[in-house]
Amino acid sequence: MLRGDLASETPPSVLADVARLRSVARLKLGSRADPAFDRIATIVERLVDVPVALVTVLTADRQHLPGQVGLPEPIAGTREMALTHSFSRHVVESGEPIIVPDVREDARMRDNLSIRDLGAIAFAGVPLTDSDGLVLGTLAVMDREPRVWTRSEIVLLQELGEVCSSELRLRIAREIADEARLAAESAHGQLTLLGELTDALATTMDIDEAMRRLGGMVAGRLADWCLIMLADQGGTIRHVSAAHRDPAQADAVDRLVRSFDAKPLIRAVQRTSRPIRREARDHLAAGDADRLGCESSLVVPITSPVTNRVQGAVLLVNGPDRPGFGLAEESTAAEVGRRAGMAVDNSRVFDRQRHVAEVLQHSMLPELPEVDGVDLHGRYLPAQDGASVGGDWYDAFAQPDATLMLAVGDVSGHDIEAAATMGQVRNLVRGDAYGRDDAPGPLLDQLDRALHGLHVPAAATAVLARLRRGDDGYSVAFANAGHPPPVLLRPDGEVEIWWESPEPLLGLLPRQQRTTHHRRAAPGSTLLLYTDGLVEHPAHLIDEGIDRIRSVLRGNAALPPDELCDRLIEAAPRRADDIALLVVGLH
Repeated sequence: MLRGDLASETPPSVLADVARLRSVARLKLGSRADPAFDRIATIVERLVDVPVALVTVLTADRQHLPGQVGLPEPIAGTREMALTHSFSRHVVESGEPIIVPDVREDARMRDNLSIRDLGAIAFAGVPLTDSDGLVLGTLAVMDREPRVWTRSEIVLLQELGEVCSSELRLRIAREIADEARLAAESAHGQLTLLGELTDALATTMDIDEAMRRLGGMVAGRLADWCLIMLADQGGTIRHVSAAHRDPAQADAVDRLVRSFDAKPLIRAVQRTSRPIRREARDHLAAGDADRLGCESSLVVPITSPVTNRVQGAVLLVNGPDRPGFGLAEESTAAEVGRRAGMAVDNSRVFDRQRHVAEVLQHSMLPELPEVDGVDLHGRYLPAQDGASVGGDWYDAFAQPDATLMLAVGDVSGHDIEAAATMGQVRNLVRGDAYGRDDAPGPLLDQLDRALHGLHVPAAATAVLARLRRGDDGYSVAFANAGHPPPVLLRPDGEVEIWWESPEPLLGLLPRQQRTTHHRRAAPGSTLLLYTDGLVEHPAHLIDEGIDRIRSVLRGNAALPPDELCDRLIEAAPRRADDIALLVVGLH
């Protein structure tokens, strides 16, 4: 058998298992805790209310536990266990979630040693995958008594499993990037170009912008001009762009992009997965080659660094005044294709991670109640950079005495940990305030005590208000824990800023008494509660942001609350922080 025929003779299942173990090996797991995965396990343990939550990664003979909560020693310390104790291996083998109310009644699991040694009875696990869909491990939970897992618990497990998968993929891609970078250091010129290219691609997750930067850096340095093509998994061309070292050729290059058939080139590199050096006329129509001054060409695949799947191609072209492509240029160009593949993979991972994060964030925001005489509108916008989740929230709920509680708050941070803490704080606010007629100040006092007594790791600002309707209008009682002041748009179009002496954040040393402030609001007014992302900017004072709100609201008392929301957001600076706002129209 020829060496080149080995892949065709090897069963697909064996090749997939080899690829899976290669991805696992690149994670470089050791007998140690991983803070990111421990945080996710802790979030699952709290939200699903289970005694054991695990992030697992499986090798050929062991189950590694980079994230866990609830396991006994010595497993908790060694962070690994034999496959004889692993329920997750069935998830890895099947590639599908496995939900079991009682493992003693499941033929696959009834003999598992975790039943005897760990007291495990109920199990639920979802697969964690790499960029090629190969299952590396699980996000799993166990209970020590029979349990019927709810749909919401399973959905939450799947959503957080996507977050875990994204983290694994990013780590694998980062490891491969490090390997590629070391290989590139053999040539100074190659290192310079590839280093600059890596920096340029790493600062954007927009794939079209990434390929535009790639073309601009390669044209004139590695070749006279280049053409970049990307295809999706079905072979459909999703991106074609070009760059030329001579700006005067921009129109000719644009015409070529519009008319160029990229499929033959992509099929050629997919067949070989290697660079192809030819005369330019072998890749271009004769008219295009003559018009652009083309003599020699080199095509390199754009490959995924994790799966080695060809995702597109880069066509490099030189004119008659520039030497043809040699082995050094071919090596550098091949590395350019790999860096482009890394950018494509990262963009896809980022898009998936951002989508999961947005779904998670919005699932944690409340549905606002319908209240006679009150028009409630809430908005949440994530920071423009980051994980698309954060600690900002808004809330409103009706009390049995017909008053309406309003809250807006901000837990420090804009990541998944801040979002999870935000959910705890918001629920504590609701549980603390519902059914009680205490003023907002004492309610925040009790919230401080609850945060400390329950060891919730939160430092948060918040405004809590009680809205009460009377015969001649509305009374508003509110307390402010280190938060930007409420704003009232009066019926005459004037704006009131409810400044008060600042009081400490929630979650710091508990105070004996927080202050309750009282205001009146006439029918036709609009009350605005918001987080600091709406008014703060690194280069400006918060007073300037509040003045901007005042200018947006002044004279617009007749506008409906949802339109006021739009105008406030449009006037906000570039979002370096999350924004939550609650607009309350009073009729």
